[in-house]
Amino acid sequence: MTHEHGRVRLQPDHAGLQPDHAGGQPDQPAAAITTIAGRGLPLRGNDIDTDRIMPARFLRAVSFEGLDEHLFEDDRAADRSHPFNDSCFAGAAILVVNANFGCGSSREHAPQGLARAGIRAIVGESFSEIFQGNAAIIGVPCFAADRADVEALQAAIERAPDTTITADVGSGAITAGPLRFTARLPPALRDAFVSGQWNPTAMLLDRYDEVNQVAARLPYVRGF
Repeated sequence: MTHEHGRVRLQPDHAGLQPDHAGGQPDQPAAAITTIAGRGLPLRGNDIDTDRIMPARFLRAVSFEGLDEHLFEDDRAADRSHPFNDSCFAGAAILVVNANFGCGSSREHAPQGLARAGIRAIVGESFSEIFQGNAAIIGVPCFAADRADVEALQAAIERAPDTTITADVGSGAITAGPLRFTARLPPALRDAFVSGQWNPTAMLLDRYDEVNQVAARLPYVRGF
């Protein structure tokens, strides 16, 4: 993070935009995602929608580059104590949220901004299905857990921001110091992550010869 006009701005994790996180190189096969480890950022509150995560005025960009600078832009301006303004959580890799996170519009810009800020996994009580899907295809698993476990994890991070959190994709095990509990991923997404088949663009390009073969047989494609 860097300080700018009295606020803390998440430093974009360009090094993290590899095929296995944030879809940085779609022309290469996606790598399996089996374990995510890093420090956490607790963001309390239910029904945090995508318009709060990434305000609509930033959707006019022609690429996702730089969206990390505008995460929670309005919330952070209105509340200087917002967790994304707190340098204690600089460099966090795991966002910890409450219920119905990512509800609202289906904008891809919300998970893209989070991934480009270095968020590699999200643990919460529940997620919008569309948000969870948009996050999955850029390599960011969204783990659902019981309220008591999520609140305990948030409290643990607030007490000790340097605590390392580990999330195991296959088993759903979440550990943070002495705290341990099991979270859930939809089976299809879990299997896609551990098999390296979570990036549909990479999967398509990996077998693009077959695409060309099919295109060559289609009368409305040939000759163009």
